Amino acid sequence: WNEIIELFRAGMPLRKHRCRFKSYERCFKASEAVDCLHELLGSNQNFGPEVTRNQTVKLLKKFLKNHVIEDIKGRWGKEDFQDDGHLYRFPPSSPLKPYPKKLSCGKEVIKFPDWNEPKAGTSQEHIPVKSVVMNSEMWYKRHSIAIGEVPACKLVFRRELTQTNVEEIWKSMTLSRLQKVLGLDSLDEVLDTKLVNSKHIVQNAYNVNKQGIVTLEDKSKELPHWILSAMKCLANWPSCSDLKQPTYSGFERDVFKTIVDYFGQMKEPLLTFHFFDVFVSVLGLLQKHSKAVEALQISCLLLPPENRKRLQLLVRMMARISFNKDLPPLSESVRTRTLMVQAFSRCILCSKDEMDLDELLAAKLVSFLMDNYQEILSVPSTLKSSIEERVVHLQRVQIKYAGADTDATFPPPSFCHQISTDEFEYQRATGSQEPLAALLEEIAMNKEISLKDKKKKLKQFQKSYPEVYRVRFPTPESEAVLFPEKPKEKPPILMWALKKPFQPFHRTRSFRM
Repeated sequence: WNEIIELFRAGMPLRKHRCRFKSYERCFKASEAVDCLHELLGSNQNFGPEVTRNQTVKLLKKFLKNHVIEDIKGRWGKEDFQDDGHLYRFPPSSPLKPYPKKLSCGKEVIKFPDWNEPKAGTSQEHIPVKSVVMNSEMWYKRHSIAIGEVPACKLVFRRELTQTNVEEIWKSMTLSRLQKVLGLDSLDEVLDTKLVNSKHIVQNAYNVNKQGIVTLEDKSKELPHWILSAMKCLANWPSCSDLKQPTYSGFERDVFKTIVDYFGQMKEPLLTFHFFDVFVSVLGLLQKHSKAVEALQISCLLLPPENRKRLQLLVRMMARISFNKDLPPLSESVRTRTLMVQAFSRCILCSKDEMDLDELLAAKLVSFLMDNYQEILSVPSTLKSSIEERVVHLQRVQIKYAGADTDATFPPPSFCHQISTDEFEYQRATGSQEPLAALLEEIAMNKEISLKDKKKKLKQFQKSYPEVYRVRFPTPESEAVLFPEKPKEKPPILMWALKKPFQPFHRTRSFRM
């Protein structure tokens, strides 16, 4: 503080200026003060060339508030300094802050000066001040005497973050949180992080309407108007604003079939092939409701914006149809909720290999998604707040102490670290087996499906995941417990079976006497 004030007072040119037909000696314009102080700070070792002009103006506001400078009418005490043509001058009193002085005898106790109560008969204006050339090293020594040993520090002015920097911060912290929620040591076993688009995350977080639905920048990727009208018709049945009321029976089934056909012809599911393993990993968390919701929140944030919007509209329609008692049945044999899962689960989640087991995985995930869609398809507020705080922190001026190369307040996030080959193989073998084992157990214990369907599903599972199946059913006897043999009924005994069999008549030769 004192060093900069002394350099500023010594280096600021003072001359005569006119203002409103009056001349003022030894003063300067506000813009001239900004030019001079900005140059001094840029060449000072404690600040450097990263100091901006706006930061210089803020320092001059502090100077005006603390009576380092005053306007030409002697006014000070407010931070109303602006980078303009107003005239200012240095006050006659010293603006330097006094330092505590070390006593000559080192054995005596150091006494601190009374900062608030000056001696009687003296004032700050009449204190003689000896001109001292104060540098940072001298200030450090004196300051250490007053408050104890202090590590060397300096202000670090951060550069402005670009949009690309902000997007990378979003990606890094989002993946870091996803890894923690899933309980994985690395995301490499379920996701190629290089294929995650940071722009998609930011767009999904900020480009939303009042209902939380994503708004697309490219309008060509929007759903066709006729599909939106059909979805609104069923979601808001019977109060539909886009279409007139139907005049024939079965109208609602025709509309539903149109929607199913549109989503069924998509080449890739809404959750994409790339994120299939991520969403399958969430299946192991369904028993922990809050963890599963947060994991799906973050995972859905990684989707392309057009996929996320279609998912939001589709799942919302599915949920409303399932709970709409005024809507006529869309099927004679299947309940409406079950019909929703069967009709749309494959267009929401499936793998590129098209295994038979995908239908079971998708049905389980889609059911959970329908029950919690409002929370899952919203932007996670806690994650968003922490990322925004991180961005603001990186843009703020920091005090950096000697020997501290990193920021202790916010450690840099990392979502992966190097592990050994053996550990990686173990994680790959066990990490993805937990949700599959839970799915196998659900199939085995499900009493609502017939024994024939259960055998079929278990055969599909055994073919796709033999290792997981072998752990659950190590012997044929353990598998046979699920299918107890029915006691064989003995055929009824017929009455005619008790009689002697029919004997054909045999002619005998007669002997005459």
